[in-house]
Amino acid sequence: MLAQEEQVLIIEPGRSEKNYWADLWRYRELFFILAWRDIAVRYKQTVIGIAWALIRPFLTMLVFTIIFGGVAGLPSEGNAPYALMVFAGMLPWTFFATALAEAANSLIGNERLISKIYFPRLIIPTATVVTAFVDFLISFAILLGMMVYFQFLPGWQIFTLPLFMLLALLASLGPGLWITALNVKYRDFRYIIPFVVQLGLYISPVGFSSSVVPAEWRLLYSLNPMVGVIDGFRWAILGGQSSLYLPGFAMSLVIVAVFLWLGISQFRKLEKSFADLI
Repeated sequence: MLAQEEQVLIIEPGRSEKNYWADLWRYRELFFILAWRDIAVRYKQTVIGIAWALIRPFLTMLVFTIIFGGVAGLPSEGNAPYALMVFAGMLPWTFFATALAEAANSLIGNERLISKIYFPRLIIPTATVVTAFVDFLISFAILLGMMVYFQFLPGWQIFTLPLFMLLALLASLGPGLWITALNVKYRDFRYIIPFVVQLGLYISPVGFSSSVVPAEWRLLYSLNPMVGVIDGFRWAILGGQSSLYLPGFAMSLVIVAVFLWLGISQFRKLEKSFADLI
C-alpha cells in the first residue's frame, strides 16, 4: 500500500512575503478559475450576448470615420482606408479601456473572497485582463473582415503584433493595479475611471493619425503611453502605409515601465490592508 503524501503547514513570520511571487505560480489554478468566471458572466443575461464585443468598437469606428475623416477631412496613414486606420487604433484602445475598467473594480467585486482566505491578491486584477483579451480577439475578426473588404494585404510587420499586444497589456496593468488598490480605500475612484477612459479616448490618436500633431509637440504628446501603443498597432497592421515615430515610441515604453513599477509597488504596499478595508 502506497503511503499517503503528508501535507505540512509551516507558520513562519514573513513567510508569505518571502514566497509571494512563488505563490503566484502555486495559485495559478485560482487565476484560471477567476478568469473563466469573468468571461462566463460578462455577457450573461444580455439579449445579444457576446455580439457587444463587435458592436461597440464597430460603431465607434463609424462615428470617428465620419467626424474626423469625413467632416474634419483629416488624412489617413498613407493610402490606407481611413476606416481601417481608425479600427487599427480602436483595437488597442478598447483593450486598454476594458482591462483598466475591469481591473480597477476587481477587488471590490471579490470582497468575500479577499476577506476569507489567503492568496496573492495580485491574481484578481490580472485575471480580469483575460476578459479584455477575449474581447480583443473577437474584435480582431472585424479587422480581418475589413481587410478583405478593402482588399488590403498587411506586410511582414503583422508578425510583430503580439509584441504590441503585450505592450498594451502592460500599459493597462500598471495603472489598473494602482487604481484598484486605491479604490479599496477611496471608493471615489469608481466614478473617476469612466471619466478618465472617456477623456483618454479623445486625447489619444484613436480617431486620427498621430502624424497630424505638430512635430515640435509630438514628443510631448507621446507622454501619453497609449500613443506609442496605438502607433505600434497601426505600424504592425498597416505596414508600409504607416510610420513609427521612434522617439515617441521610446518615450511610451519608458512611461509604461514607470507606471507598471508604480502600480505593482503601490499594490504590494496596500495589499496587507485590503481584508480590513474592504
